Amino acid sequence: MDADAKLRIIHCFRSPVGGIFRHVRDLAEQQHKEGHAVGIVCDSITGGEHEEKLFEQIMPYLALGLTRLPIHRSIGPSDFPALWKTYKKIESLRPDVLHGHGSKGGVLARTIGSALRVKRYSVARFYSPHGGSLHFDPARLSGKLVFAAERMLERLADGLLFVCDYERQVYQTKVGRPRCDARVAHNGIGEREIRPVAAGENAVKFLYIGMLRDLKGPDLFIEAFAKTERLIGRPLSAAIVGDGPDEEKYRQMKTRWGLGQRISMHPAMPVRQAFALADIIVVPSRAEAMPYIVLEALGAGKTVIASRVGGIPEVLGADSRALVNPGDTDDFARVMAEAATDDGWQAEVMPTPESFRARFSSQAMAHSILTAYRHALSRIRG
Repeated sequence: MDADAKLRIIHCFRSPVGGIFRHVRDLAEQQHKEGHAVGIVCDSITGGEHEEKLFEQIMPYLALGLTRLPIHRSIGPSDFPALWKTYKKIESLRPDVLHGHGSKGGVLARTIGSALRVKRYSVARFYSPHGGSLHFDPARLSGKLVFAAERMLERLADGLLFVCDYERQVYQTKVGRPRCDARVAHNGIGEREIRPVAAGENAVKFLYIGMLRDLKGPDLFIEAFAKTERLIGRPLSAAIVGDGPDEEKYRQMKTRWGLGQRISMHPAMPVRQAFALADIIVVPSRAEAMPYIVLEALGAGKTVIASRVGGIPEVLGADSRALVNPGDTDDFARVMAEAATDDGWQAEVMPTPESFRARFSSQAMAHSILTAYRHALSRIRG
């Protein structure tokens, strides 16, 4: 096909919240800027006022419109009328590419795309897991069934797109070696997010931003901060920004460690506003895939110290001194003390702005994905 041809692209996913929604918004905006016609199909049940505002922001990029239908998390009888309505809507839009995100979005894109192919539509079918079904345990019956379904649906895909190599490896371990084209297209952030954010006048030394739940490691942050003070031999300051079910537990933990007001706690706020609170961002997650907070912090010119989990080493570098053994507060304290006392640490350890932009901008992400689209369409259309 013509390498410069503009495509009609529809992104399908279930829940318009979290990382998948963020990924699709960035991708839709960049694809629109490059002249492609983009549409979204997603659930109408999930989301609230915040998500409605996000939809308002991206509507100018959706030439093929926004279609919202009830799409439940669990498989049930209600899926069939939703599938039929979605099929009829997508058929009317005559897409070149159907790109499913997450397990339910992947089912929609691949089954509807395959139905269109039966009717001789030359549409490419893509699937990005974004974790989703890959979180299941392969040793349990539920996991065995899910991964068998993934293997079967793989026959209906023209390509798999993973947000990091870690996700690709998990897929290969749990589902099997892909039998269709499979590529890594790293998450990326927009140019407006790749701009330095200076720390404010009353900035603290360390900052945690995220959900207040143990999986994300706020408890590890508090303990590591206390140990960092002991290593350095003087009081420091820190802040925690976020909301979540375990907030009170962390407030009590902070008191037990005798930290008083040296760790302040703030409700969730826009991430670039939070970045003005400190220069060193700590990401102590016990598990991750490809967290946007690491990309956003580096884009803002911050020093990042993070657990060696998921796709984080692909961003900071596999041998980076900023990577810490997951759950090891002594190791976190050691690295935090180095970063806090060595003025040249950031320049030595963090990726350069040029290398970061080349790999993790939304433009680079969209280019990788578009290359996969065109490769599939060339095969389909000859």
